Amino acid sequence: MADDIVQAVSRALDEAPQRNFRETVDLAINLRDLDLNDPSNRVDESIVLPSGTGQDTKIVVFAEGETALRSEDVADQVLSSDDIEELGDDTDAAKDLADETDFFVAEAPLMQDIGRFLGTVLGPRGKMPTPLQPDDDVVETVNRMKNTVQVRSRDRRTFHTRVGADDMSAEDIADNVDVIIRRLEADLEKGPLNIDTIFVKTTMGPAVEVNA
Repeated sequence: MADDIVQAVSRALDEAPQRNFRETVDLAINLRDLDLNDPSNRVDESIVLPSGTGQDTKIVVFAEGETALRSEDVADQVLSSDDIEELGDDTDAAKDLADETDFFVAEAPLMQDIGRFLGTVLGPRGKMPTPLQPDDDVVETVNRMKNTVQVRSRDRRTFHTRVGADDMSAEDIADNVDVIIRRLEADLEKGPLNIDTIFVKTTMGPAVEVNA
């Protein structure tokens, strides 16, 4: 990990005004030389942060039987196939659930019904569930997602993602930043050349450029 990342994060934390609430630490990424009108050029990645997000991540699981029972210990909410149809008949409730939930997980056999009843709500929000295959461990999947952020540019050259909280150490936040930068460099067409500038900041603090 580059010392420059640690230094930038340290500055962002040190220069942030003292607040009486826990602030999120965010990364702002500016892209260049990409036609983002072409969906294939857009960033859309789920990235597991090695030091965690520093925030609560709400996860809802669609499951039946044993998987549903095991999910109750780790997920914020467990919904059945009947719940899927009920939400499909209540668009406002479906929208509220989608907006307040970070990630959805669903047993693979339920994906068809989810697409049918909830696709028009979850799809445009980028919230379609991660399918859970028969061999997948739902507990492991949910716990991994609690440390995951969705990095999504859509059609904008500038986009943001969460990399921690202001009570985390600069080193831990920098580890998270490093993982995101490496993933972007690996996935973008021209790698680092498609990244213009990167800034890190707390919710209310000044932006500090990261020279990674």
